[in-house]
Amino acid sequence: MDDPPTSTPEQGELFPDPLLGAGFDGTPDQLVGFRGPTATQVVGITYRQLDYWARTGLVVPSIRGAAGSGSQRLYSFKDVLVLKVVKRLLDAGVSLQNIRVAVEHLRRRGIRDLAGITLFSDGTTVYECSSPEEVVDLLRGGQGVFGIAVSGAMREISGSIKDFPVERADGGTVDESPEDELSRRRSRKAIS
Repeated sequence: MDDPPTSTPEQGELFPDPLLGAGFDGTPDQLVGFRGPTATQVVGITYRQLDYWARTGLVVPSIRGAAGSGSQRLYSFKDVLVLKVVKRLLDAGVSLQNIRVAVEHLRRRGIRDLAGITLFSDGTTVYECSSPEEVVDLLRGGQGVFGIAVSGAMREISGSIKDFPVERADGGTVDESPEDELSRRRSRKAIS
C-alpha cells in the first residue's frame, strides 16, 4: 500500500499554517508575533480595548508584555485568535465575567485543539462543543444560542494577518515573504 502524500504549503504562501506549529520562516510561534496596532486592526477592536484587556489580564500577550513607556507588547498568533473570540463573544452580549472563564479555558488548549472547537453561548453561559453530538445535545434545550467556530476565526485571521508586519521577540529578522521558485527563476533570468 502506498503512503498518502504529505501536505506541503502552497508555493509563495506568506502565512504559515498555524496547525503545523511553526510561525514565519519556520520560527516557533512563541518567538514571532504582532504588535498591538496590528492585533487591533486584525481583530477589529480599539487600542484602548486591547490595552485594557492586557492590563486586566483578560488577554495578555504571550510573547512580550509592556515593560514601561515606549515598549511594545508582542502577541502570538494564538493570542490574536483569542482576541478575535473575545470580540465575537462581547458582540453577542456575553458578560465579561463569562468571557474570562472561556478565555482561561482557551489558554490551556493547544492551537490544534482550538481548531476543533465551536463555542456556543446563550448570552449567559459559554459552552464548548467539539463534536456534532455535543451540538445536538446543547440545542435540545430549546434555548436560542449562537456559535463561534474557532477554526473559522483562525482561517479569517490567517487570511488577513499576512499583510501585516511581524516581529521576532529576540530581535532577529523575519523573512515575511519567502521567495518562491518562480520568483527565483525570474530574478536569475533578469540578471543573466
